Amino acid sequence: MAKILCTGIAALDIINEVKYYPDEDDEIRIAAQEKRRGGNATNSAVVLSQLGHQCFWAGTLVNEMDSRIILADLEHYQINYDYCQFLDGGKIPTSYITLSQDTGSRTICHYRDLPEYTFAAFKKIKLQEFDWLHFEGRNIAQTQQMMLWCKQQYPDIPISVEIEKPRDLINKLFQAADILLFSEQYARAQAAASAETFCQLINSQYPDKTIICAWGDSGAGAAFKQQYYWQSAQKIKAVDTLAAGDVFNAGIIDQQIKQIPIKKCLEFACQLAGKKCTQKGIAGLATE
Repeated sequence: MAKILCTGIAALDIINEVKYYPDEDDEIRIAAQEKRRGGNATNSAVVLSQLGHQCFWAGTLVNEMDSRIILADLEHYQINYDYCQFLDGGKIPTSYITLSQDTGSRTICHYRDLPEYTFAAFKKIKLQEFDWLHFEGRNIAQTQQMMLWCKQQYPDIPISVEIEKPRDLINKLFQAADILLFSEQYARAQAAASAETFCQLINSQYPDKTIICAWGDSGAGAAFKQQYYWQSAQKIKAVDTLAAGDVFNAGIIDQQIKQIPIKKCLEFACQLAGKKCTQKGIAGLATE
C-alpha cells in the first residue's frame, strides 16, 4: 500500500440521464437524475483507495450544503482531506451532465465560482510522508510552483500530472513530472492524429519521462526512451463514460507504484476504465 496525495478539484456532478442526446432547442424528458461527487483528482483518489492505497486530497471547498455530499463520499472511501482549504465564500464547482442511454456519452456544462488551491497552502503539507504525488493539470501558475517545489525538496517522490484540456501554458507542468498522463482531447488539440504520433513526439522532447496517452474507446499508448507501446481497449457496451479517464489514470498510477512494466500498466488501466464504462459511477471497481 502506498500513501498518495492527489491535488486538484472536487465538484458536485448533477447527472441527467436521457434516452438520447437532444438536438438544439429540443425538449425531452429526463429518465433519471443523480447527484455525485466529481472532480478529476478526487475521482482518481477514490479509485486508488479501492485498489488498496492510502489516499489524501488537497483542494478547496466552501462551507455550504453541497460540500456535505462531497465530504460524505470522501469519508466513505477513506480519503483524507486534512489538507483541504475550507473557504467562506463562493460556490462548489458544479457540473451539469447529460448522460445518453443510447451511447453512454456524457456532455458537461461546468460552473465554477471558487478560488483554486494555493501554493502557500500546499507548502504546509508534510510531503516527505508520501510515496506518490499526483496533480490535476489546472491552476497552472500555482500548480507549477507546487510541482517544482516537490521536485526540488523531495526529488525521490514520483510525480504524475494529468493533462486533459489544452489550457494556456499547461506545458509548463511537463518539466517537473515523471509521468505525463495525456488525454486524446489534448493530443488532438496539438494536431496529433494518433496516440503513437503524439507519444513519440512528446517523448522525443522529454526522453526520461513516461508518456501515456489514452485514446478513447480505441485504447491507449505509451512511450518511454523512444520505445512505443499500445494496448487496444476491450469492445464493450458503454453505459456511463463519466470519469473513465480518471479511472484510467488511477490504474496507471497503481501499476507504476508496483513497478509493473509499461505494457502491462496499459493493459490493466484499459481494463479498469472499460469496466467503469459498463457501470454507473466508480464504486466496486477493484472487485473481481
